[in-house]
Amino acid sequence: MLEQDPSQSAAAAPPVQRGPMQRFPCSSCGGDMQFDPKTGRMKCPYCGNLTDVPASVAAALATVEERPIEEYLTPDASRLATLSANALEVQCSGCGATVEFEPPEVAGACPFCGAQIVAQPRAADPLVAPEGVLPFAITKKQATESIRQWISTRWFAPNALKKQAEQGASSGVYIPFWTYDAQTYSNYTGRRGEHYWETEWYTDSDGKRQTRQVQRTRWYHASGRVDHSFDDVLVPATRSIDQGRLNELEPWGLENIKAYEPAYLSGFKAQRYQVDLAQGFEVAKGVMADHIDTLVRRDIGGDEQEVHSVNTRYAGVTFKHILLPVYISAYRYQNKVYQVIVNARTGEVQGERPYSVWKITFLVLFILAMVFLFYSMNQGRQ
Repeated sequence: MLEQDPSQSAAAAPPVQRGPMQRFPCSSCGGDMQFDPKTGRMKCPYCGNLTDVPASVAAALATVEERPIEEYLTPDASRLATLSANALEVQCSGCGATVEFEPPEVAGACPFCGAQIVAQPRAADPLVAPEGVLPFAITKKQATESIRQWISTRWFAPNALKKQAEQGASSGVYIPFWTYDAQTYSNYTGRRGEHYWETEWYTDSDGKRQTRQVQRTRWYHASGRVDHSFDDVLVPATRSIDQGRLNELEPWGLENIKAYEPAYLSGFKAQRYQVDLAQGFEVAKGVMADHIDTLVRRDIGGDEQEVHSVNTRYAGVTFKHILLPVYISAYRYQNKVYQVIVNARTGEVQGERPYSVWKITFLVLFILAMVFLFYSMNQGRQ
């Protein structure tokens, strides 16, 4: 279980109830307040007024609850909800991502591919509601600076990428993830290899008989069971971002996750999950299998191990749907989409970039010119 920060208190101005999602009017000017990553509070973009993040009934819970997976694997409308009764969603015709937002926000450009969204927004469909949210901790300005520093180390990046960074064209988006807990019981069969040494005779290059020690292996049948308790196996529920890059953004600091409170999403977009609960669990099983293989080899022992079969039973499987924050800058170069992603908690940057053919060609020509000049100078001295 993940503890919620008890310091989150109710705001001075009571929120206007709007179903599961709320609007948060400023007590000074009446404008819609937004979550401010810099202060961790609600801030009015019009007058700058600050108030504490409101504590809803859900956020007042002492923990972020795990849910039994069996209860959610069968369709049940009573277990589904929208992020907001007033939230809108729109699907990008370019990459297919579905983005949800709360008015007065607008769809604008797709944060994942940079294409302008022209589809008409519609009321958001129900989904497995988030249990937790990790709030933004760095501002868009800080994320832009992190991207600029990242680009400055990419010598052959095209000017289009640098221009994108200068414009600060990044979007703050909550990315959906699943976490899974499970108790596993794994029966295995295999072989344990134990090394020993034998003396071997051979003839060297001079025709002399010599001896040397040669390693051999004796193999023995092995079988047994290993049990393990898995906690918070993290699985991205998006296909819009490369999973390897998301993994490189870790650690997220999940110990700081908050029980889901709509106020944290105010001023940002959220992506609808593309990997459903059952699909995510299959991915989690793969992650668990890798660790179980390590446990099995450790249990077999010896100097070498062969694993022939592993049959795993899963018990007490629970899950959470959580939202993790990123800034994404997506841009097109020669009809291909590239992304630069920032962990909105730590500032860690991961991304892909094209190589500027002109810059590489210029460097090659410069090197050849220097080599020719050096050769000519040496010839002149002779």
